[in-house]
Amino acid sequence: MTSLVYTVSETLRYRGKTGQWAWVLHRIAGLGTLLFLVLHVIDTSWAAFYPELYAQAIREYQSPLFTIGEFALVACVVYHAFNGLRVALLDWKPAWWVHQARAMLYVVIATTIVLIPTFILMMRHVLNFYQDSEDIAGLDEIASTMSKFVLGFVVIVGVALLLSALYGLVVRSGKGTRLPGRLEASLWSFMRLSGVLILPLVFGHLAIMHVIQGVFDITGGGLTVVGTDVVNESGRAVEFVGQRWDYLVAGVAVWRVYDGLLLALALIHGFNGLRYVINDYARRPIVNRALNWATLFGMVALIVLGAAALLAGVDETAYRIAEEVTFGDQ
Repeated sequence: MTSLVYTVSETLRYRGKTGQWAWVLHRIAGLGTLLFLVLHVIDTSWAAFYPELYAQAIREYQSPLFTIGEFALVACVVYHAFNGLRVALLDWKPAWWVHQARAMLYVVIATTIVLIPTFILMMRHVLNFYQDSEDIAGLDEIASTMSKFVLGFVVIVGVALLLSALYGLVVRSGKGTRLPGRLEASLWSFMRLSGVLILPLVFGHLAIMHVIQGVFDITGGGLTVVGTDVVNESGRAVEFVGQRWDYLVAGVAVWRVYDGLLLALALIHGFNGLRYVINDYARRPIVNRALNWATLFGMVALIVLGAAALLAGVDETAYRIAEEVTFGDQ
């Protein structure tokens, strides 16, 4: 914590140039995106396992608070993607690092060019929804839901701290979690490669689920589910997910494959990035070890949960349960 406070204070005090602020924004954008990704994997799995909770989650996502968060998320993703590409290219050709300031300017320009029309199109969905909808989740509902996520996070970290302390007593280890040199180098290379491979998946997902049809269209009755030729007759979020995942092209559930690839790449990339942040600031062995363990557990648990939801799909039972939800337009 001391090193984190020192880094923040020195960052604000030091009059750094382009490289410093590119690094700071990259980390902030990455952590913000990862936070949403964790929530998104969990709540999307509810479409398969707890359809009533998924209906409530979509209702809360359609609130003004989460709408602001959605715009911030898109900005984070776009900037992080372009700046990550800049880093990958410069690491591939180290001689190009002398041009890093100019490359950062290109990142800002590209980010701006993408975000302006994206925000305009997203705002159209927002305005159309708020003109017609009278039932919007309140702050008390959102706070209640988020408190459960926070409690879960606290429990996981608390258990990890306890196990780390016990491990230190039994093994007499005064070291944090450090990976072998070859594995660390492989993960470094993976971050660059995955950052490039994930670009079309991420931008495709943003275009499909935030611009063409966003969270406000998931509950639109009579609308064609984006990427398919199927109509969401009921206007329920659960049916939207189920029809999208069940859509076949040449016998292949293409959107399950797409979401599965995005799930694996994004989670591994994101949690490994979180591990870098932890190792930079959590210097005490017990804390470092605990947070690394919690990070590994979180990544594996979310991959398993997301994969289980994709494999299970949304069945008729989930549709029936969703129909019994009485609040709002769900």
